[in-house]
Amino acid sequence: MSKPFRAALAAAMLLAGGSSIALAKQNPMVGGAAMYPTKTIVENAINSRDHTTLVAAVKAAGLVDTLSGPGPFTVFAPTNAAFAKLPAGTVDTLVMPENKATLTGILTYHVVAGRMTSADIARAIRAGHGTATLTTVQGEPLTARMMGGRLMLTDAKGGTSMVTIKDVMQSNGVIHVVDTVLMP
Repeated sequence: MSKPFRAALAAAMLLAGGSSIALAKQNPMVGGAAMYPTKTIVENAINSRDHTTLVAAVKAAGLVDTLSGPGPFTVFAPTNAAFAKLPAGTVDTLVMPENKATLTGILTYHVVAGRMTSADIARAIRAGHGTATLTTVQGEPLTARMMGGRLMLTDAKGGTSMVTIKDVMQSNGVIHVVDTVLMP
């Protein structure tokens, strides 16, 4: 292979890789599905196989219409594995109709009004000299801080959750995937 041919091949591979990287950044994969910025939070979450528990909980709490609305919302979306960390039977109990108020409180504790990207949260953390208080739709605060270059949230009970996928843009807000359910 000639030197000019290798250089042209390397440039073509770089360009091809660059375009697929740009596409992946535009439509990140979450739970095996592309997340489209033209779809709502609910429309995208339904397609993520990592968020089936969250979607079932949102349906049980009657929040589908709200999270499909114009927003904008910032959602810290726990994965199925995050829900699995809860004590056995917790999710089954929470989705019972008689526990709708409790479930709604937990889910709305994962939502902040407005569209806050990771850059917005990082600015708030810097402005707060290492922490930022985010007021949830539920009414209680979450504390955000950076730990080892990753965004960490601390809930009202002192539990922590790390953002594992950030800045998943939606038509009505942004999702940040988290590894632990936050508790008010």
